[in-house]
Amino acid sequence: MFGDYEAQRHWQEITFSLPVKQWYFNSTDNNLQYWGLDYPPLTAYHSFLCGHIAHLLNPDWVALNTSQGYESLQHKLFMRATVLVADLIIYIPAVIVYCLCMREVPSKKRISFLCCILLYPGLILIDYGHFQYNSVSLGFALWGIIALSLEWDLLGSFAFCCALNYKQMELYHSLPFFCYLLGKCLKRGITGRGLFLLFKIGVGVIASFALCWIPFLTETEQILQVLRRLFPVGRGLFEDKVANVWCSLSTIFKLKKVLSSESQLQLSFLCTLLSVLPSCIKLTVHPSVRGFKFALVTCALSFFLYSFQVHEKSILLAALPVSLIVNDAPWISTWFLLVSTFSMLPLLLKDGLLMAYIITTLLFLLASKSLLPAPENMSEESLNLKPFCISVRRYLPWFRLPGYLIKLSFYTSLMGMASLTLASAILVPPPRFPDLFPVLVSSYSCVHFLMFLFYFNVIYFWDSSNESSKKKL
Repeated sequence: MFGDYEAQRHWQEITFSLPVKQWYFNSTDNNLQYWGLDYPPLTAYHSFLCGHIAHLLNPDWVALNTSQGYESLQHKLFMRATVLVADLIIYIPAVIVYCLCMREVPSKKRISFLCCILLYPGLILIDYGHFQYNSVSLGFALWGIIALSLEWDLLGSFAFCCALNYKQMELYHSLPFFCYLLGKCLKRGITGRGLFLLFKIGVGVIASFALCWIPFLTETEQILQVLRRLFPVGRGLFEDKVANVWCSLSTIFKLKKVLSSESQLQLSFLCTLLSVLPSCIKLTVHPSVRGFKFALVTCALSFFLYSFQVHEKSILLAALPVSLIVNDAPWISTWFLLVSTFSMLPLLLKDGLLMAYIITTLLFLLASKSLLPAPENMSEESLNLKPFCISVRRYLPWFRLPGYLIKLSFYTSLMGMASLTLASAILVPPPRFPDLFPVLVSSYSCVHFLMFLFYFNVIYFWDSSNESSKKKL
C-alpha cells in the first residue's frame, strides 16, 4: 500500500479533512485497513499541522479519498522538508545541548561526538528515505534525559511524556525514566522531600497526558478506541524479518504455529521482564545519571529483543541511548550503531535505498574512525571490562581477554555485514527459500545484539562494584 511514505501522507489527509473524533474510528472516509492512524495524539496533531501546510501548497496532496497513493517530486520534497524542520526544531538542538553539557569532555571531543551522533545512518535513512518522524519522539526523549541530568525533574518528565504521546514505542525508555525518578524520591526520604517530589512528578505526568489527550477525553469510547489502535495485540509476535530473538528462533522452531497468541504475549512479557528487571532494580536502588543512560540502553535493547510486536525500526530506540554513551565506550558504541543500521537492510532494500545505505554507512564509519580513534592497545581497561575480568579471575585464574580478539571480531563482523549486503543486493535466493537473505541478516544482527546486551549489562553492573572498592580504599 505504497509504504510508510503514503501512511504519513494519508494521516495528513485524514486529520486535515475529518473532525478529531473520527480520526481513530473506521468509516467510509477513514478506512482503518488502509493505513489507519495508529500512533498517539501528538503524532495526529503533527499530521494535522503538516496537512494544513500541504493544503496551502497544493490541495491535491491531501484531498480526501482521491489523493490515496499520490506521489510527485514536489510532494517528496515537501515531505522531506517536514522531517528536516522537525529535526531542526527538536532533535538537532537536543543533540547539540547534550554535547555542550558534557563538561568533563574537552571541546574538541564534544564536536566529534556531535558529528558522529548526527551522522548516524539508521535515523537518516528511516526518517528521510523509508519515511517517518522518529527524530521527533527521540528528540523529546533526549530533552527529557538532558533535563534529568540537570536535576530538572519536572521538565524532564514533561519532555518524556511528549515523547510517549508522540510514539508509543517510547515505552522502551519508560522503565529507566520511572526507576531513576523513583530512586531519587526514595533517596530523599519517602516521608519527607522525596514524597513531595514524587507528588509533584505524578501531578506533572497526569497533567501532561491530560493536555495531550484533551480532545479524546470527552467519551470513554474515544479513549478505548485510541488505545486499541495504539496496541494491536492481534498482529502477532513479530512482523517481517526483524532482528530479535523470536524471529531468529522461528527459523528453527515455529513459535507462531505452536503457541497461541495469548501464550506468545505471555512468553514475550516474561522474557522482557526478566531481562530488564536487574537494570531497573539497580537504578532504583542507586540512581545516577551514568547508570540512567546505561539502563536506557539495556532496557531498550531488551524490549527490542524480547517484546511483543517489534518492528525493524524499533532498534532506533536502543541506538539513541547507545549514541549517548559513545564517550564511555566509543569502539563498541560505533560497532553497535553500524549493526543497528545493517539490521534494517531488508527494509531499506524494499525502499530502494541501497546506494543511500552504503554511502551514509561509509560516511559514518569514516567519521567515527577519524573522530573517535580506537585505543592503540585494545585492553580490558580500554573496553571498561577490567572489573568484570578481575571478578572472573577469582574463579578462573587463567582467564584473559586478548585485545586482538576484540579487534578481530569487529573486522570479521564488518566483513560479514558487507558480504550479506552484497549477496542481498545481487544474488537471487533459491525458490525454496525466498526469504533466505532477510533471515540471514536478521539472525546475524540478533547474535550481535545479544552480545551487546551482555556487554552493556556487564559495564553497568561491574562499574558500581569498582566505585565501591575505590571508596573503601
